Amino acid sequence: MLSIDDFKPIKLEDKPVFEKYYSKHPPVHSDYVFTTLISWMHYANYHYAELDDNLILYSNINDQIRFRPPIGEHNKNVFDKVLKLASEQKSDHPFGMIDEKTKNWMQETYPEFSFTEHRDYFDYVYLAEDLAELKGSDYSKIRNRLNKFIRNFQYTVEEISHDNFEEIKEFLKRWCLWRDCGSDPFLDNERKAILFSMDNFFELGLSGILIRINNQIESIAVYEKMSQDTAVVHYEKGSPDYDGIYKAINQETAKILQENIKYINRESDMGILGLRKAKESYRPHHMERVFHLNNEDITF
Repeated sequence: MLSIDDFKPIKLEDKPVFEKYYSKHPPVHSDYVFTTLISWMHYANYHYAELDDNLILYSNINDQIRFRPPIGEHNKNVFDKVLKLASEQKSDHPFGMIDEKTKNWMQETYPEFSFTEHRDYFDYVYLAEDLAELKGSDYSKIRNRLNKFIRNFQYTVEEISHDNFEEIKEFLKRWCLWRDCGSDPFLDNERKAILFSMDNFFELGLSGILIRINNQIESIAVYEKMSQDTAVVHYEKGSPDYDGIYKAINQETAKILQENIKYINRESDMGILGLRKAKESYRPHHMERVFHLNNEDITF
């Protein structure tokens, strides 16, 4: 039997537990990456349990508990137990963040279920080569802004390291002042997530680069490998004083990543229209779609 009492909050020291499962079943969606989970704990209050070689997650946001598909070999017995727990919740969408492969398996296993796309949480996945080289007419507007930036500003690129870490924290403070993080709940939660991941940057195995202009940090990007052929870019921040700086940090990141990986996952747009337009302008190779079960179907 599986109960809510079997779950415990995710802690930083649980990283090896997740690595054990992800070594066999790498995440395809950025929202499953351990860095994402642990960095957003203050907001999403993630819990996990282990059952029959499966890792089970739920989030608790504003007393809305939402389960996710078990991570491991698909096992109907385990799914049944998680779905029963989900059916007992009063949440909207108590079983969601279902990737396409799992959805297909569930449709065969539970033909009575119906699924709804959760478009706001589709991940944008690009060919690293496309973002690094920006070839062709599709990227002409991006190239124009990037070239203007290069003409107007002399900049250098560095890897994030112990040597520049304190400067990066100062840059992030400036970034939050520019964006007025305190006035926007989403930005304030993002600020907390960024600061947590930066405070634990090396323990989480993160990598990143920064751009300097006039010897001052004006942009950063933080990323990590999430599977054999894909890296995820967790954060990308830049100064509003330099038009085109986001184009530059994006390309510089891709130049580095294309040496070892094929795809770059740049996470979802969360339904933010400006962010959606920006991500679509880079012509994703594909989207990592996610779905949720319709509530009336979860009856156990």
